Amino acid sequence: MSRTRAVLGGVVMAALLSCAPVSLVWAAAPSAGSDIPVRDLSGTWTPERDGAGNGGPGPASMPSDGKHEPPYTPAAIEKMKAYHPGNGVLQVPPSQINDPAVIFCDPQGMPRMDLYEFRALHIVQQKLKMFLLYQYDKVWRQIWSDGRDLPKDPEPQWMGYSVGKWEDDTTFVVLTNGVDDQTWLDKTARPHSDQMVVEERFHRISKDIMELTVTIDDPLMYTAKWKPLDKFRMKLMPDTYEPPEMMCSVSEYMRYNKRMGFGNPTATNGIGMDK
Repeated sequence: MSRTRAVLGGVVMAALLSCAPVSLVWAAAPSAGSDIPVRDLSGTWTPERDGAGNGGPGPASMPSDGKHEPPYTPAAIEKMKAYHPGNGVLQVPPSQINDPAVIFCDPQGMPRMDLYEFRALHIVQQKLKMFLLYQYDKVWRQIWSDGRDLPKDPEPQWMGYSVGKWEDDTTFVVLTNGVDDQTWLDKTARPHSDQMVVEERFHRISKDIMELTVTIDDPLMYTAKWKPLDKFRMKLMPDTYEPPEMMCSVSEYMRYNKRMGFGNPTATNGIGMDK
C-alpha cells in the first residue's frame, strides 16, 4: 500500500468514526456513577444527619406547624375531630392523648413507619421479594418484586400489601395498599382511609447515599397527592453496624404513661405499675 493511500484511508476512518451513532460512543465509555451498585439497595441505612429520623412534629418535608398542612378533604377534617395527638397543631395535654401507637403500643402501620422515628433500616433482597427491617419497634415488611399487581380488595393489615419494581438501575418504586385505616399517618393525627395508596421511591444516588420520597394518594382524605417525605437522605452504614434496640414494651409504656399522665385506659388495671 502506498503512503498516500494509507493516509487517505486514515482520513476516511476518522470521518466514519466522527459520524458514528452516539450510542456506540457511550457504550465504549464508562457511565457516570458507575461505582453505584446496580439494582441493589441491600445493607443498613440510617438518616444522613444524626437525629433526623422524623420526629413528633411530623415528617421532615411536611411538619405539622400550620404552614405545611396537606390538602384535606371535608371527610378528613371530620375524621380528625376524634383524634387527639401529643404533637403538631392539634396537640392536646398528655391526659387527653388517644394515639393508639402511644397509649396501647399498637403497630404504627404504613406509612407512619417512614414518617416517625425513622431510624436504621435494613434491606434484604431476594429473587422474588425484598424485606425491610426497621429499628423502631423491630418490625419488618415484605415487598413482592416478582411483577405481581397490588391486590384489588385486600384484607386490611397494619403494614398493608406492598409490591415493587425497578424503574431504572438505581430507583426502586414500591406501592402499598390495604393499610388498616385505624392507624394514623404520623404522630400529629393526619388521617387516611382504607383506599390509600402509598408510593415509596428508593433512589440510590451514590454508593453510600440513598434518597427516599413518600407520596400519599388518598382521594377520600386529600384533594391531591402530597409528599410527606421528599428526597429524604439516608447513608449506608458499615456491615459491622448494630443499631440500638427500640421496642414498644406494653408494661414499660404503662409505667411511662402513668408518670406522664397519659390517658391510657390500660393503666387502671395496675399491672406492672408499682414496680
